[in-house]
Amino acid sequence: MDLGFETIGNATLICHDRGPVLVTDPWIAGPAYFGSWTHSHVIPEEQMANIRRCRYVWVSHGHPDHLSVESLALLRSTIILLPDHVGGRIAADLRALNFQVVVLQDRRWTELSPRLRVLSISDYNQDGVLLVDLGGTLLVNLNDAADHGWGSFVKRTIRSYDETFLLKLFGYGDVDMFHFINEDGQDIEPIPITGLSVGKSIQVYADGAGVRYVVPFSSMHKYQRSDSVWARRYTTELKDYGLGFSSSRATLLPAFIGYDILKAHIEEIRPSETPHQVLPPEMFGDNWNDPLDQSDVQSLRKYFVSIQHLGRTIDFIIFRVGGKEYPIELSQSSFKTGIIFESPRHSLMEAVTHEAFDDLLIGNFMKTCLIGDWPKSGLYPYFSPYVAKYADNGRAKSDEELYEYFRMYRNRAPADYLRHCVEIGLVNAVRIHISAHSPIFNVVRRASRRTFRRL
Repeated sequence: MDLGFETIGNATLICHDRGPVLVTDPWIAGPAYFGSWTHSHVIPEEQMANIRRCRYVWVSHGHPDHLSVESLALLRSTIILLPDHVGGRIAADLRALNFQVVVLQDRRWTELSPRLRVLSISDYNQDGVLLVDLGGTLLVNLNDAADHGWGSFVKRTIRSYDETFLLKLFGYGDVDMFHFINEDGQDIEPIPITGLSVGKSIQVYADGAGVRYVVPFSSMHKYQRSDSVWARRYTTELKDYGLGFSSSRATLLPAFIGYDILKAHIEEIRPSETPHQVLPPEMFGDNWNDPLDQSDVQSLRKYFVSIQHLGRTIDFIIFRVGGKEYPIELSQSSFKTGIIFESPRHSLMEAVTHEAFDDLLIGNFMKTCLIGDWPKSGLYPYFSPYVAKYADNGRAKSDEELYEYFRMYRNRAPADYLRHCVEIGLVNAVRIHISAHSPIFNVVRRASRRTFRRL
């Protein structure tokens, strides 16, 4: 392909300019989330060869289905491009492993080849967005990212191009933690993340963004651990993306495609589906009967107590491991609001030791019980962002560090940041009382966006 792109795998975009130049988020080897996830489809030999020939790799964020060190080890000769995430953890970690790393300046175009330039955006949720200008065609790679202050900028950019492709995660919500139980230990049935069908959600987003084409992206995986395969029935299959899609402005394309820009030709890639398999957690070091030792408990306490915000919103966390309970007190004033995490020891301590608690949450083999008065949105916004985003990846744990963390993001685009803060303040106020999965919540969110786009 002289000039064009391919989509394959989970969130992998391959861009060609007289040969492969850039690949994004190449999860091409090994499992993710402590063995819980595997690939939904086999990457064909042609696309695998193109990935290996790329000169540049862009990695959006730190989740292992996007940042796969095992996969990057197969691409040692490439230059790794990163969004300018505050905290710089990914850059530091990859440099420590002797990878070539370049951090892209936020919201600035960088030329990678004569007809290929990229613009990267990081946000305070530690997600990354990549805009790719490929011979005058715009690719909008949002992967997992939701608008955290960059939406207006991206929409303005889209309006300046005639040919635009949106690559974004859509689905039923199994790419986040949703394994909740009640205080009796019974599973709580997950509610789909949207009140709309998947295709209708794609239509609403595509029409609002103003893009010409949409490619389902960043949600191609299978559960394979015996303690997480229960979640398979909530994953989004290829046939689900078109359900309810009826836009008169945008065209929904298959998830895996090759697009030749010079010929204006789209060809579907039809990779083989990976076989279903069920693997025991012991294959990944987890034995549910293993208890914690005293040093483990001390590590857990140190890890969570260091995140200063938690003590103002959560009184305690109890870890139920190997049939025993280990409480961590976060507040001295009361013992009313808390979390019980039921987890195998190995993955729990790996997540804490390597400060990657989100990997444990998203694996969906750990069980979570909320005690006391929690918002309808569960671990958001009081737990997950402060632990997994701001502390683990952003290196912001104290109040002072959090202030500086958000100040740095605010200073990059003050007007967009202010508009977003006003909008998200309204959304969070509603979220406390209405489930984020409720159709009513979606109506409020869309209404707030329409209102603040006029500011």
